[in-house]
Amino acid sequence: MYCGSCLRDNALAARLLKLGHDVTLLPFYTPTLTDEENVSRPQQVFFGGISVFLEQHSSAFRHAPRFLSRMLDAPAVIKAFTSGSISVDPRELGALTVSTLRGEAGHQAREIDKLLEFLRDEPAFDIANIPYTLLIGLAAPLKRALGCPIVVTLQGEDLFLDALPEPYRAEALALVRAQVPNVDLFIAVSDYYAGFMQDYLAIPAHKMRVAKLGVNVADLTITNKTRAEPFTIGFFARIAPEKGLHNLAEAYRILRTKKGLPPSRLIAAGYLPPEHRPYLEGIGAGLAAAGLGDEFVYRGTVERAKKVAFFHDLDVLSVPSGYHEPKGLYLLEAMACGVPVVQPNHGAFPEMITRTGGGVLAASESGADVANALYDLWRDAARAAELGRHGAAGVRAHYTADHMAHAVLEAYRSAISG
Repeated sequence: MYCGSCLRDNALAARLLKLGHDVTLLPFYTPTLTDEENVSRPQQVFFGGISVFLEQHSSAFRHAPRFLSRMLDAPAVIKAFTSGSISVDPRELGALTVSTLRGEAGHQAREIDKLLEFLRDEPAFDIANIPYTLLIGLAAPLKRALGCPIVVTLQGEDLFLDALPEPYRAEALALVRAQVPNVDLFIAVSDYYAGFMQDYLAIPAHKMRVAKLGVNVADLTITNKTRAEPFTIGFFARIAPEKGLHNLAEAYRILRTKKGLPPSRLIAAGYLPPEHRPYLEGIGAGLAAAGLGDEFVYRGTVERAKKVAFFHDLDVLSVPSGYHEPKGLYLLEAMACGVPVVQPNHGAFPEMITRTGGGVLAASESGADVANALYDLWRDAARAAELGRHGAAGVRAHYTADHMAHAVLEAYRSAISG
């Protein structure tokens, strides 16, 4: 899958490298997959998904020869045994999450040792940046070994933590909160998420900074599409209930059966986790029952060039997530291509749309509210085109990878200076 956090972290590392900084980007769990040049270390995956799983479930493997664990951490081995994807369903990973959060006291302690052994041979670091709080158990050992400030990025982990079954959820949250003192600075990817996570994890205000999400815009060309039939509504995100494709399908049904929208198109793209195939099939079946099956297309996972082409096919993009999103990378990419967006009025969406002027806020993620906002843009093609122009300019003015890199550098400097 093209993980939004991986895309963000790789784009950040690449931009910092171009600015002349030395950056070591390490893949964890599985090899990093990005739709741009991959700047991570390709030789080894740390906390490799296979090793982590076996350490959780086999006491014998925890004491197996080190060469066996290293062999299983090879990117080629992980890809061969997992088709490049390992389950990240929180309902199945409660015990593993808690164990990992226990750090050196957990079943995955050997993974920390392997990471520290690797880092000992690296040049001295000015800063170490953990990508999310699910790895906050690394903060104390990294600080001891490297002697530098520890930063943790906040970019959406509450969705995973809140989906853990009890008693794992409560225990995981307690473990994360207990380790906040081991972290020098937290960097949130939006204003919304900074405020939310400060309360959620009891992070002191002086430890919180915001470095807004940013995208590379060089190849996100602005569409020259003019309004023509059929009107095309797009969805671009992971195909999962929390992303709200079912809400958009309901909005489309309302538009077509109750609001007079002529035959149009609803097209979706994004990674489909195996466990959510029935979810996508149910959406297709529901539209078919309404006589709209031929107007819905799922295009699968698309790489960079096809992603731009996908956006250029659209008249409007909407991802009516019920989850209060901290990021919304897909919004920035669509708006950078001149595509107006319709999003629920929550999470990071209001600040992104306010800054860029590239879309409309629906009253909620419900199908009825999203349908109303989409209907207004369908009726007013001139306004939709104006929003597209504002969005393309707004992303370039506020949300580029350069903006993100400079904001992160400023946060790093504040952590180093104390």
